[in-house]
Amino acid sequence: MKPLSCCSILLAMLLFSCEYAPAHKPPEKIIDLTHTFDSDAVYWPTAQTFQLDVVFKGENPNGFHYEANNFSAAEHGGTHLDAPAHFYENRQTVDAVPLHRLIGPGAVIDVSGKCAADPDYQVTSGDFVAWEKAHGKRVDQHIVLLRTGFGKYWPDRNKYMGTDERGPGAVAKLHFPGLHPDAAKWLVENRNIKAIGLDTPSIDTGQSTHFQSHVTLYEQNIPAFENVANLEQLPKNGFTVIALPMKIAGGSGAPLRIVAMLEN
Repeated sequence: MKPLSCCSILLAMLLFSCEYAPAHKPPEKIIDLTHTFDSDAVYWPTAQTFQLDVVFKGENPNGFHYEANNFSAAEHGGTHLDAPAHFYENRQTVDAVPLHRLIGPGAVIDVSGKCAADPDYQVTSGDFVAWEKAHGKRVDQHIVLLRTGFGKYWPDRNKYMGTDERGPGAVAKLHFPGLHPDAAKWLVENRNIKAIGLDTPSIDTGQSTHFQSHVTLYEQNIPAFENVANLEQLPKNGFTVIALPMKIAGGSGAPLRIVAMLEN
């Protein structure tokens, strides 16, 4: 048999390594950014809260264990996605939001110190510029997560959203941070982000009455993630976000399972 040349041996080794090596490195850590959906989950004062009804739990007559439940809830509550149609006519509903907007590199804009001093703080364009200067890149094509620090209060409604009252009269008593409308306008005019999220019940501050940040973002089909959990566990850069909502046809919002994969 003719001996293999050095080139043939190297080629064989290369092909073997390509076939059996993993396609990509596994993430160093996966952080769950989703609050559990249960009776304590925070919902807007006028929205139906989460309810789980047991259909059956126990031993089936045929001798095996069986469990099944029904659940009901408003679209907007707990950790959820706001589709652009929520605040702008003829924009994307939940099922139409493209996947490329829901998966991508993440950036944490940490304004928790400012929000601790002012529960009605509104994130400014300067907060985004400061992150960009610190990390040497723009937030373009990132999923931007605003860390207000209010996530630590979940599910205490008084501390998290300013009131634990229910009904239309409670809306005027809401107090929590959000995105300033001028900053939303700056983002859509000067940057190209995939999506934005935060650890409060709304992308607009609790005292908002016109929800202009919603309107400005959603006009451009930029979705938002609200009531995001565990942002304090993330670095400010160097991770990937995967945010997949329940695919509700025509939905203005949906429960969301969102995770962050930290890089090695």
